[in-house]
Amino acid sequence: MDYDQRDGFIWFNGELIPWNDARVHLLTHALHYGSAVFEGMRAYDGEIFKLTEHNQRLHKSAEILDFEVPYSVAELDKAARDVVRANKLSDAYVRPLAWRGSEQMGVSAQKTRINVAIAAWDWGSYFDPAARDKGLKLTFAKYRRPDPRTAPVHSKAAGLYMICTIEKHRAEREGFADAVMLDWRGQVAECTGANIFFVKDGVIYTPTPDCFLDGITRRTVIGLAKQRGLTVIEKAILPEELEGFTECFITGTAAEVMPVGSIGEYSFTVGDITRNLMDDYAALVRPAKAVAAAG
Repeated sequence: MDYDQRDGFIWFNGELIPWNDARVHLLTHALHYGSAVFEGMRAYDGEIFKLTEHNQRLHKSAEILDFEVPYSVAELDKAARDVVRANKLSDAYVRPLAWRGSEQMGVSAQKTRINVAIAAWDWGSYFDPAARDKGLKLTFAKYRRPDPRTAPVHSKAAGLYMICTIEKHRAEREGFADAVMLDWRGQVAECTGANIFFVKDGVIYTPTPDCFLDGITRRTVIGLAKQRGLTVIEKAILPEELEGFTECFITGTAAEVMPVGSIGEYSFTVGDITRNLMDDYAALVRPAKAVAAAG
């Protein structure tokens, strides 16, 4: 079903309204100039994972784009819970969005209203679940993550995903699940919508997030790895270094934790470290089921 034709409710500027009534005008500034920030969250068994942390980042992203979200983090937390409840969802993807409206057109937009909406819907695995056993098949992207001096790289800004969509489409047309993006220096950065990790000799390596988002799921998985006594090293990683890694996995709210089987000519195994962290993350987001399984 098209996303503008679903049943249910969306929280829009302070109130729950019918899904089909959540509309914006053609001359909305964000549509023309990309002046929007967003978040992606998942609800598990009715509870939204890292809810406050996501809404704090929404506020920070807006600040970087030179506008202020007109609702507090606490108000957004309540609104997100209300949306999940109103749509009678247990497992769901939750999407808050803040954007400049249609009160002013042109590059300057200081007179525009800042709108905020939160939607939620049932969304299963972002990638083919079969990849949990054999790993995702990835390629390298042509576009690169930009220099922080040229774009607001630490904001989850809508405009920064334009090249991600281009590369995701190209990868899928060529038979891959996703693409690995390098940064402007030629170093490994991330996938089109997920952070990336590598394993060598029992040590986990991940690119330093100096020109892309330090993902909330990324930080969560680093914490889980350290709880297992694993060493996690953030460093610059060049593409040719991939030959020396034995495991690879990606992380993100949508992707969760997914193993990678190959990136271009480089191959990886779905090893114990990857599998353990997949299990640890699943147990963390669904603690009730983890306790029941243990019992």
